[in-house]
Amino acid sequence: MAKRFNEEQSVGDVLKQFMQDNRLQAGMDKIDVRDAWKNLMGNGVNNYTREIMLKGTTLYVELTSSVLREELSLGKSKIVSMLNEELKREVVKDIVLR
Repeated sequence: MAKRFNEEQSVGDVLKQFMQDNRLQAGMDKIDVRDAWKNLMGNGVNNYTREIMLKGTTLYVELTSSVLREELSLGKSKIVSMLNEELKREVVKDIVLR
């Protein structure tokens, strides 16, 4: 049975508590990282992106262009910081480009 709260809470606080109680944050992080990648990288990179997968704190990105993979590998740390800034917390610590 659900726990009742005597004090008033905002809907956002209730949702955060629900996600924490049911351990849903990891699944939401996977979705949020995909959306952040698509927003930050733009159509040029997204056209060559085959798969985006978050395992733990490592983001695996499969690309169809070896040239683009080399270009992005030079700026991995900047991409990590941009993704975390977009997500407003530290979710990604490393990127593996395939």
